[in-house]
Amino acid sequence: MVAIAVGMFLVGLTGGIASGKSTVSSQLKELGCPIIDADVVARKVVKPQSPAYRLILQHFGREILLDNGEIDRQKLGQIIFSSPEKRKLLNSITHPEIHKEMFKQILLYFIKGYRYVILDVPLLFETRRLTRFLTHTVVVYCDPATQLSRLMQRDGLSQEEAEQRIGAQMPLKEKRGLASHVIENSGSREDTHRQMLRLHTKLEDSMEFLVVRAVAVAAVAGLGGLFLCTVRMLVS
Repeated sequence: MVAIAVGMFLVGLTGGIASGKSTVSSQLKELGCPIIDADVVARKVVKPQSPAYRLILQHFGREILLDNGEIDRQKLGQIIFSSPEKRKLLNSITHPEIHKEMFKQILLYFIKGYRYVILDVPLLFETRRLTRFLTHTVVVYCDPATQLSRLMQRDGLSQEEAEQRIGAQMPLKEKRGLASHVIENSGSREDTHRQMLRLHTKLEDSMEFLVVRAVAVAAVAGLGGLFLCTVRMLVS
């Protein structure tokens, strides 16, 4: 997952549940930005008979399965959102597999000639494993009242259920303080879109990939062994 490994710079996109991150991610994708969606990858790595799938069944039981043998994400979500210990256990199973798959996709984008990749990661700051490799971090923010209202309406949750799910993540205000860019999404879609376009222009005009590529060449030439050890560590 290292930018040095591929000679391109990496951008982390995150937010909170129901903050509007998926909308911004979709708009950036429509503009041609290369997006790696951690949620999509997460679904892929827990397909039936995958290593993560077998470990999840071992720890959570077959009661979390749908009739077709796939994991019932809603049922599993109810379990982990009510238990920090079980949420931590699930993350320890899935995150290494997610990172491996994301690393593969980063390499593919590099081969295709892209200068940067956007990593759409809901728990970017909670896990912190990826942040040290990112040139930019972007948080999609909305105020707490708007977030709660959107989540209740979107998922048909009670206020208590919605507050429990929001409380399982780092507060948006805290994420906002950690980000290098913030997209305010408490207002209109038009205002959010304008902010997204400004971010897109900044990324497209950036020449940071040249610096990263130069570092990559130097690293491969002089620190090949260290580089390989680092990659093995990150994807293990």
